[in-house]
Amino acid sequence: MEQLDNYHIIRQAWKEFDDRHEIKGIYDVSAHVSTNSVYKVSFYDRQPVFAKLSDYGRFEDFKEDHIIINNLANNLEIPYETFLAQSLVKRNDLYIYRYFSQDHCAWVVFYNPIKVKSKLPRRLEDKHVKKMGRELARFHKACYNISAQLPIASKSVVTDIHALMKTIRKDKFCASPENKDLILEQCDIFLKNADHYNYMTEIDIIPVFVDWNIGNFSVTPDGKFYSRWDYDWFRMSTRVMDFYFFSRVCSDIGDRTVFSYVIDTLTEDRFIMFLKEYHKIYPLTEPEVRLIKECYRFFILNYVIKDGNYFFRSSYARKLQKEAYEAYIPAINRNFDADKILRALKL
Repeated sequence: MEQLDNYHIIRQAWKEFDDRHEIKGIYDVSAHVSTNSVYKVSFYDRQPVFAKLSDYGRFEDFKEDHIIINNLANNLEIPYETFLAQSLVKRNDLYIYRYFSQDHCAWVVFYNPIKVKSKLPRRLEDKHVKKMGRELARFHKACYNISAQLPIASKSVVTDIHALMKTIRKDKFCASPENKDLILEQCDIFLKNADHYNYMTEIDIIPVFVDWNIGNFSVTPDGKFYSRWDYDWFRMSTRVMDFYFFSRVCSDIGDRTVFSYVIDTLTEDRFIMFLKEYHKIYPLTEPEVRLIKECYRFFILNYVIKDGNYFFRSSYARKLQKEAYEAYIPAINRNFDADKILRALKL
């Protein structure tokens, strides 16, 4: 089977987009942790752009996500009007190049460069934790304010879980019989609880980015959101889907190069401090607080177990998936206490 020549694909994509400007060089600037690759493209007679290339999943899902993201980027209110990188548009439509060959397909989207300021420290001080709580609340409110104007997403956490169950039942998922049974059991629990808390009918759905590692966004010197450039896990969902990664950012341990996805950070005192500040700006409801556990369950099922091989280096994916079966899932009910959060927020 042929190997994808990403540089050739990007050149073809740019030629179709605007063949008036000759490419001077293409430079791989990927983080090399997922199947999405990012390249800086320089020219002789215009400013550089960035190209994102993906060959995982469905083209229709990639296109839908990036259309929503671009609408979001163009419509966010002050002070977030320049927070997201804007994609390039041709003839009034978001430009996405679709590559086909006998063995492969891939797609490319181009972005304008985005300015970067400060990164958060690896371990936040209390003042940073409080600031992040208020800042995420304001950003979520800005996303909610324009959510009704965004294109409607065809998939949700519920449809993704149903798709995972279907894959297992058709015997198209690689796992031991015991682990398949565990996944199906957890999927059933998720769907029952999502239904119990009226996820599809009463929970506000907004754009969320899920992965808020401190390497994915920059802040101003006074801690306000300034820019964000990683969209690999973007989706339309409940705002509490963003909370797990912020619990990791707020954790007393701080940012880690060797990491796990334990649930414990969601009930640490520092994250509850974060939530109390968030709640002052954009109050949470009891069903949303109780859905935090289900969003974590979804994260483990969807991003670690189902798609972990695409989002992480193979050795790390195997490590995380093993931990998911043996530690993360068994700890969900044991180590998460929604009532602790509800008491702290006086709900």
